[in-house]
Order: sequence, then structure tokens, then C-alpha cells
Amino acid sequence: MKTEDFAYIVETEKNFDESVVSVLRAVEQKGWSLFNVYDIKERLRAKGFEQAPLKIIEICSGKYANNLLNKNKLVSLCMPCKINVVEDDGKVKIIGMKPTMMPEFFKEISKEDAEEVEKHIIDIINLALKY
Repeated sequence: MKTEDFAYIVETEKNFDESVVSVLRAVEQKGWSLFNVYDIKERLRAKGFEQAPLKIIEICSGKYANNLLNKNKLVSLCMPCKINVVEDDGKVKIIGMKPTMMPEFFKEISKEDAEEVEKHIIDIINLALKY
């Protein structure tokens, strides 16, 4: 499996903090809920480790979550959806997991259901590039 099989990755010209704000604005505009934002760099720094900037943004659509959970509760292992903003070698990237990989693990999840969720994740990421 290649990275592009399970992750949608875009590079942005924005700085790290601008990218995080852009993702948050895109999530709001698409009508998804924001669950939490984890600042991994800061959490690891508190433990004595150094990392480049990395924030994990947890988001959810009740409509899609309910649909998938009704098919298999173990799908909750992939929830909530995450969009990560990372800085690597001076470049900022916005990354989202592709839900279309879920049917490989959960046979009850149709390709069409996964594609519908993935379309929204990709739309949020692409919208973040425009803000």
C-alpha cells in the first residue's frame, strides 16, 4: 500500500498557523463539527521531546458517523475523522485520511459510503487552501 492509497496530502504556501486556521474555517463552512485540536509538538515538548509543528484536527459529521456506526460499531476506531497540519523541512502540508480504505477492514461499509465521506474530507482540505 502506498501513502496516497490512504492519505490525501496537499502542500500549501501558507505558514503553519495560517493553515490550521484555514482548516478550521473550512470545517465550519462545510457544516462539520470540530471535536478537538491536538498540538502534538507542545505535548511532546512537555515530555522532553522535540518535534516539528504538528496539529491533529478531529472533525465529525453526525450524518455520516451515524450511518457508518449503524453498519459496524468497530468503525469507531477510525473516528472522528482527522485532518493533520504538519511542517516538514520548512514545508507545510495538510493531510487527511482517505475513508475509502475503510471497506478493506469493514466489509459492511460500501465503497459508495466511504467515497461520499472522502469527498467531504477532500473538499475541506481543498477549501482550506483557498482561505
